[in-house]
Amino acid sequence: MQLDRIGRLPAQNDGWYLSRRGLLQRAGWAVAAAGLSRVPALAADSVSPAMARLSSYMSEARNRALPDEVTEKAKHHIVDTFAAMVSGSELVPGQAALKFARNYGGEKISTVLCSNVLCGPMEAALVNGVLGHSDETDDAHAPTLAHPGVAVVPAALAAGEKFGIDGAQFLRAIVLGYDVGTRVVLTMGGASVQSEEHRSTHSIMGIFGAAAAAASAANLNPQQMRWALDYTAQQSSGIAAWQRDTQHIEKGFVYAGMPARGGVTSALLVQSGWTGVDDVFSGADNFFLAYAPQANPAGLVEKLGERYEIAATDIKKWTVGAPIQAPLDALEILLKRRPFTADDVQQVTVHVARTQGSVVNNREMPDICLQHMVAVMMIDKTATFKSAHDKARMQDPAVLRVRAKVNLVLDGEELQRALPRREAIVEITLADGAKLSEHVTAVRGTPSNPMTREEVVRKARELMAPVLGAANAGNIIDKLLGLENVKNILELRPFLQIT
Repeated sequence: MQLDRIGRLPAQNDGWYLSRRGLLQRAGWAVAAAGLSRVPALAADSVSPAMARLSSYMSEARNRALPDEVTEKAKHHIVDTFAAMVSGSELVPGQAALKFARNYGGEKISTVLCSNVLCGPMEAALVNGVLGHSDETDDAHAPTLAHPGVAVVPAALAAGEKFGIDGAQFLRAIVLGYDVGTRVVLTMGGASVQSEEHRSTHSIMGIFGAAAAAASAANLNPQQMRWALDYTAQQSSGIAAWQRDTQHIEKGFVYAGMPARGGVTSALLVQSGWTGVDDVFSGADNFFLAYAPQANPAGLVEKLGERYEIAATDIKKWTVGAPIQAPLDALEILLKRRPFTADDVQQVTVHVARTQGSVVNNREMPDICLQHMVAVMMIDKTATFKSAHDKARMQDPAVLRVRAKVNLVLDGEELQRALPRREAIVEITLADGAKLSEHVTAVRGTPSNPMTREEVVRKARELMAPVLGAANAGNIIDKLLGLENVKNILELRPFLQIT
């Protein structure tokens, strides 16, 4: 017997044809239908212990008091990240981001720094993220190679303004973002994810960190946190091709703007009622199977609530790429030990780890060109934000003469083994034959040699005052250092915008 064109047995007298064969076939369909009705139950997630603990921890973070030393460290990173966003507004990537904000528009909810523009939370997070990583001013987490602040802080600010959170919840959301984002990448394998797999650890860390911070600001419950992580996993992306970007615009997008926007998107989707997969880190076709099959999801909660990754994140003393921090530290130490001029120098040899040195070797941008910044440091006796972004000076004959004396050695043994500590050895031969040498093992601003509150504030003032004015720069720094007294995060807006 033939089925009709929509797959049914032919009807007789407006009913089903009741032959024995038809009855058996209908019975088969009934069994199949019953099986299909059970598919959702069979496919439903069994939430792993790691996910259960992680999602509960994330949901409770907004009300969980932090150790005093972690709160203080978080304030340093928040001040430093706001300073990076403000100073970045005057650089090419920042200007491109602000132009996008003005042209795109959007719902007037969240602050776009250094402008008079308000956007929807997703757009504001994107723009402020790019502002923060317009250059190499922002913080860095060496074990993952990621830059947490410029994804996490813009996401927390954008979502925090939408939901009217207070300063204490804002700070706790940011600490949570650092903890979640970095643990995802560490569980995947850390820095090797980029060096061996060509994926950008920066964007993967950033989007999970931003999602955690935004979800905390949105007051999501544990189930909603699991769904937010699911949508974040689906959005996670980024390949290491950003290294070929010569204007830092794509890099700002990959490191900061894209993950900040994506993290806020995840939180807002779930907050509005969307549901998803209960455990994207385990079960069929999970995140780790796609990205890092060897990963053990238990790493997501390793020492959670005991080890705070914000305390393991570097703040840069110098506004240059991370691999250049140690060489500049070494030069500063040598200049204090025995003052010399650039003309006194016959040769400078800088040893850094092979994988670090390749990132800063004769690059087109001054702030990530090691040879150029070493030359500037020897001439100026310091390295400022202005000198690190003076591209025209890269063609200055006086700078080029000194730069010609700089020899970069990519160390394949001792310094490579020291990673993730970004060590450097600087050796200087003076014209009179004297030889100077300094091996920096603990860069200023790293957890083993942290900057003081006063140093962080001094850096922030230098970066923000030229843009916001000295009074507003001082006011926003004071507000951020006293976040526990901020009743609504919107109180920050008057000091961050320019009319």
